[in-house]
Amino acid sequence: MRVDVVSLFPDFVAGCAGFGVVGRAVERGLLSVNGWNPRDYAEGNYRRVDDRPFGGGPGMVMMIDPLRAAIRAARAADPAPARLVYLSPQGRPLDQPTVRELASRERLFLLCGRYEGVDERLVRAEVDEELSIGDYVLSGGELAAAVVIDAVARLQEGALNDAESAAQDSFDADGLLDCPHYTKPASHELGDVPDVLLSGNHAEIDRWRRQQALLRTWQRRPELLEKATLDDADRRFLAGLQAGV
Repeated sequence: MRVDVVSLFPDFVAGCAGFGVVGRAVERGLLSVNGWNPRDYAEGNYRRVDDRPFGGGPGMVMMIDPLRAAIRAARAADPAPARLVYLSPQGRPLDQPTVRELASRERLFLLCGRYEGVDERLVRAEVDEELSIGDYVLSGGELAAAVVIDAVARLQEGALNDAESAAQDSFDADGLLDCPHYTKPASHELGDVPDVLLSGNHAEIDRWRRQQALLRTWQRRPELLEKATLDDADRRFLAGLQAGV
């Protein structure tokens, strides 16, 4: 997958892409991250990319022309079509189904805002969709872009050493939170590993993990159960939780 990021701080995004799973995906040729700085396309001695908002008020707004030039340069660098995604707190929330859809694309094209945001005329003319990583405001879209790239990179075939890791993540497949996990030592001053995980009985282990996932989701994110994929055994277990059994 080719990823293009329009940002005033492309080195920041590239730096985030140099570690862990994302870095491994880049090394394996599964992902490339390309930065496009609007300041490189700005005119004048100061290469200005922002100005005061019309109507008054605090902050600065990113200007149309440097951004549009950077976007056009990024599009010209590769003929593959790409929808421009603007990272914005006003966008639709990023969730795992959306991540899977993004990961299936041939190319990912991200726009990072700064200051008070981007001139609305450019948003209307160039942006295809807006995404938000949460109901809060960051200094810019670079951290959000890094989040999107990380989430998408780990779903590229071959990025993870064990593909099952992604299939068992929270929110994936069935929409539940993940179950708790343990590793060596089996006994520790902080507690012992549940006996079922040491039993070697894979059917019982699968049952325990499923019930723990249901329990955690019921305790922490009960709204997810409304859309989760549940069978009769799951519903009986949840009914027991609700009845206090």
